[in-house]
Amino acid sequence: MFLKMILLLVIFTFSTYNLSLASDPDPVTDYCIPEVASSSSPLQQCKNSSSVNVEDFVFNGIKDSGSLKKTGFSAYSVNSTVFPSLNTLGMSFVRADFDVGGVNVPHYHPRATEVVYVLEGEVYSGFVDTQNRVLAKVIKKGEVMVFPKGLVHFQMNVGKRQATLLGSFNSQSPGTVRIANAIFGSEIDEGLLKKAFGMDSKEIKKMRKRFNADELN
Repeated sequence: MFLKMILLLVIFTFSTYNLSLASDPDPVTDYCIPEVASSSSPLQQCKNSSSVNVEDFVFNGIKDSGSLKKTGFSAYSVNSTVFPSLNTLGMSFVRADFDVGGVNVPHYHPRATEVVYVLEGEVYSGFVDTQNRVLAKVIKKGEVMVFPKGLVHFQMNVGKRQATLLGSFNSQSPGTVRIANAIFGSEIDEGLLKKAFGMDSKEIKKMRKRFNADELN
C-alpha cells in the first residue's frame, strides 16, 4: 500500500510538472502552411510542400504604422491567421505605434510571454506581478523588456515624438485580454460590479457605454 501511494505521488508530480511546461505543441514537420489561409488552427491540413515557395515565408504587412487618429495607439498583430507560415511554429509578433501620449491600456496575454523591442521613441513600460508590485520604467530606442506570461502590462509614449515597438510572443495565438473591456464590456452582472467596485448604476452604465465596443486596435 505504501509503495502504491509513493508511485501515485510520483506520477502526479511528473504529470503536473509536464502540464506546467505546456505551451504550443512542437512541430512534427519543417512547416505547415494551412490549406485554408484564414485559419489559425494548428490542426489544419497542410499544403503540399511542392506548392510552397519562398514568398510564403515573407510578410510585408507591417512596414508602415497603423492609423493613430482615433486613439493615439495602433497595434497590428502578425499571427498565423494573417501570416499562415507561422502555423505550428509557436510564435507570433506585433507592431505597436504610439502618438505622443498614446497608451496601450493594461492587458495580458493568457497564452504567451511577450518580449518588446523599442524601434523608436521613449515608452513608459511595465507590468504588475502577483504581489501587486509595479515593475516599470521608461525604455528607449534599442532597449528590450519582457512581460511574463499572464501578467498585466501596459505602455505609454512619454517622449516628444511617435514611438514604435515590436513585440514577440512564444505562441502563435497568445490571446489578448484588456482589463477594462473584459470587465465593463462583458455581461458580468451589474450587482456584482457595484459591490466589487463601489459604483452605482449610473457609473456602471457610463463605463459599459465606454468599453462595450472595443475601440482599441
